[in-house]
Amino acid sequence: MTRLTVTRTPVTRATVTRPPLSDPATLADFRQTVLAYYQAHGRDLPWRRTRDPYRILVSEIMLQQTQVPRVLAKYEEFLAAFPTLGALAAAPLEAVLRVWQGLGYNRRARSLWRLADIVASELNGELPRSAPELLRLPGVGPATAAAVAAFAYGDAHPFIETNIRAVYLHHFFPDRSDVADCEILPLVEATLDHRDPRSWYYALMDYGVELKRTRPNPSRRSRHHIRQSPFEGSNRQLRAQVLRLVLDRPSVTAAEVARVLDDGPLFGSQATAPPEETGRLEEILAELVAEGFLREESGRYVIA
Repeated sequence: MTRLTVTRTPVTRATVTRPPLSDPATLADFRQTVLAYYQAHGRDLPWRRTRDPYRILVSEIMLQQTQVPRVLAKYEEFLAAFPTLGALAAAPLEAVLRVWQGLGYNRRARSLWRLADIVASELNGELPRSAPELLRLPGVGPATAAAVAAFAYGDAHPFIETNIRAVYLHHFFPDRSDVADCEILPLVEATLDHRDPRSWYYALMDYGVELKRTRPNPSRRSRHHIRQSPFEGSNRQLRAQVLRLVLDRPSVTAAEVARVLDDGPLFGSQATAPPEETGRLEEILAELVAEGFLREESGRYVIA
């Protein structure tokens, strides 16, 4: 492992209010450091071996709030089941959710499925090329739109995601906390490689992963850093368990869901669910119905 070069910019009153953009030598050294690391240690990931916009979109949606090892285990399986955007649009939601199990955040699967239907029915089956057009699709935020535009089409748009943020915080704001993205974004734009944004963003991401692995996470000094709440016993875990249970059965009632989950993190070792937990389960079932995951038919729940 090569030693990482740390470029430190003195913190002055000027740099507190605006990024240090006036020193071309500093920016050139920064780019050299990032690219040198990438040339020596760049990751070989399956979605980096393609320019197919659908495959890149799938990877970017999967990578939202999910680490690379978990995505690697599911990416090829998902594409084998739904090899094209048209195949995904034609599939029932139930089939999509079944393949998605294990990745978490099932809203992403439903959004991707809805996106495929919109593109197939309204856009002649072709994903938009520009970041602003991609941004109008379900489940696509600014970072995902810009990433797909860069990785599939070579269109350069400045964007920030967690690893990119860590790199700029480490190099340009080493002694500050509560740094806003609006201070980082001009630096991203100033250093962006418009000829090859794909390789440059891959380099930033890989370098950011290394910084987080070998140093205190720079992202903790971001104004936008949110520490994820524990998964165990959370509503997120309960939602995932309920959805998995409904996928495994033709239909279930709320009482049947409660009985199956009695020994899990919902109710612990109690023989019957306490009233507050029963209420939590009913709220989550109602949420899943309202969000379009489930449908209630005469007191029984099925996949919508």
